Amino acid sequence: MLNCDRHAPTVLRLVRSGVGAALAMLSLAAPGHADTPALPAQTTSSAAAQWWSDISTIAADSNEGRLTGSAGYLRAADYVISRFKAERLKPAGVDGYLQPVAFEQQVVDQAASRAALIGSDGTTTALQIGTDALIGPGGARRPAQVNAPLVFIGYGLHLPKAGYDDFAGLDLKGKIAVVISGGPANLSAAVKSSARFDRARLLGKLGAVGLITLTTPHQIEIPWSRQKLLIGQIGVYLADPQLRDTPDGFFNAGIDPDKADMLFKGSGHTFAELCALADASQNVPTFALPMRLTASVAAHHIAMTSPNLIAKLDGSDPALAGQYLVISAHLDHLGIGAPINGHSIYNGAMDDASGVASVLDIAHRLASAPTRPRRSVLFVIVTAEEKGLLGSHYYAVHPTVPKGSIIADFNFDMPLPLWPLKSVIAIGEGESTLGADARAVAAKQGLALAPDPLPDRNTFIRTDLFSFVREGVPALAFKFGFARDTPEFQIEHDWRANRYHAPADDLQQSGIFRDEAVKLDDFVAALARHVADDPARPTWLSTSIFKQPAPASR
Repeated sequence: MLNCDRHAPTVLRLVRSGVGAALAMLSLAAPGHADTPALPAQTTSSAAAQWWSDISTIAADSNEGRLTGSAGYLRAADYVISRFKAERLKPAGVDGYLQPVAFEQQVVDQAASRAALIGSDGTTTALQIGTDALIGPGGARRPAQVNAPLVFIGYGLHLPKAGYDDFAGLDLKGKIAVVISGGPANLSAAVKSSARFDRARLLGKLGAVGLITLTTPHQIEIPWSRQKLLIGQIGVYLADPQLRDTPDGFFNAGIDPDKADMLFKGSGHTFAELCALADASQNVPTFALPMRLTASVAAHHIAMTSPNLIAKLDGSDPALAGQYLVISAHLDHLGIGAPINGHSIYNGAMDDASGVASVLDIAHRLASAPTRPRRSVLFVIVTAEEKGLLGSHYYAVHPTVPKGSIIADFNFDMPLPLWPLKSVIAIGEGESTLGADARAVAAKQGLALAPDPLPDRNTFIRTDLFSFVREGVPALAFKFGFARDTPEFQIEHDWRANRYHAPADDLQQSGIFRDEAVKLDDFVAALARHVADDPARPTWLSTSIFKQPAPASR
C-alpha cells in the first residue's frame, strides 16, 4: 500500500522555500514558428506560480515519467495527496484518498513477433513487425497466432440510427477488419468517436478476429518514426475481463502509411485513392481484400495495481450535498522510453501534469471561497489514461460515491496554453445542457466557445470525460481555443509533432503562457460553481445519442 505521507513533507518544504518558484523560471529555447505570438511575460500571479510549481514537481525527472503503477507514479501521487491535504480536502477514496485499481500488464516483443501477407495467388510478402507494422500491446491479451482473411470496412463506423453503417452486409466472422481514419462530414465528432471506441468490442461480437488501423498521411498526429519508438511501451488493461472493451485473443495492429498500399494489391483500389476520400470526409467503399494475414505474437504478462486519487469538498446545501460534480485529470504518462535527442524520460509536463495542476488550482479556488458550492465537488486524479482511459473507466463504473449521484464531469487533459486565452474548446458541449452553461459563463468572462477544429482527431474518446459519458454522466473537457488556418493552429500542430508523447514535453519547453493557463482555470471554476449551485441537474440534449444508455450497456 502506498504511504501517503512518505514524500509530502519534503515536497511541501521545497514549495515553501521557493524552489517551486525557481523551477517556474526554467525556460529554454525551442523550435518556433514565424507567426508564433510573443513569448509570455514573466509569471505575475500567485495562482500561475503555484500552477507551474505543481507541474514542476509532478513532471520532474525524479518521477521518471509516471508510468502507470511505477515508483515514479506513486511519488507523484504522494505529492498530489499532500496538495489535497494542504487545501483541506477530505479523503474520498476507498483507502483514504486512494482507490487501488487492478491491472494486467502486457509486453509485446515486436522484434520476436512475425507477420506476412499471403495473396490469393500464394505470393507471400513479409511484414517487419516493429517497422512496417506495430502490434498494439493494450486493450486485452493478444493471440499467440492468427491466420485470417482481410476485409476493408471503410471508416469502420456502425451507426445505423444515424443512417450510416460500414458493417452493413458484411460477413466478418473469422476475418481481420481493415479501417481507415476519418469519417463522413455529416456526423458529429462525438458520434463518430463513440462508434470508434466501441468498434473492437462490436467486431469481436460479430466474430472478427482482429483489426488493422490505417491513418492517412494527412491525418497523422504522431509521426510513424516516433510511433515505432513508443510501441515498446508496456500495454495495460483492467484485470476484470468484464470491464475490457476488447475481447481477449483479438489481434490489433497499425501499418506504416508508406507501406499500406500492399494491403490493397489486386483489390482494384489503392491506398492513395482511399486517403483522398477520407481526407475529404466522403463516403469510402467497403470490399474484401484478396489476401490474408498470418502472424505470431510474442508477449508476456504480469499483474499490477495503480491507484486513482479522490478528494472531496462537501457541499453547503443539505438538500444537494449528496450530489457530486467531478473535476478530473490524469496523473500517469509514458515513463522511460526510447531516447529522442539524448533524452529518455517522457516527463509529460503538459500531458498531463498541467491538467492535474489546473484541478488543484480549481480546488484551491473553490475550497478557499467565502462560501462552498451547494453541491459537493470531487477532485478525481486518475491513473492509466495513457493506457486507454482505464483508471477513469474503473472509477466511473465503481465510483466511491453512490452510483447516480455524479451529475457531471469537467476534465482537463493537455489544455495547451500556448497563446493568450480568447476562446475555449469545450469538448462535448453539443451533447448536454452543460454547453449552454459554458457559453453563458464564458460570455461573462469575455470568452467564446470555439468548435473543435479537428473533429476526426477523436478527442472525445481520447480524454477521461468519455468514461463518464459512457455511464450516462454529461461531461466537458477543456482546451485553449483555436481555428484552422491561424497561427495558433500551426503552433498546436508543431507542438504535437515535436513534443506530444516525447521527452520534449518537459520543464524546459518555452512558450507556455502560465498566467493565461490559470485564466482557463478561473473560467472552469466559475462554471463549476454555476453548475454546482444550479437546482437543476445537467441533462442530455434531445439530439444526443448519449441520452440513451451508454454503448457498453446497450
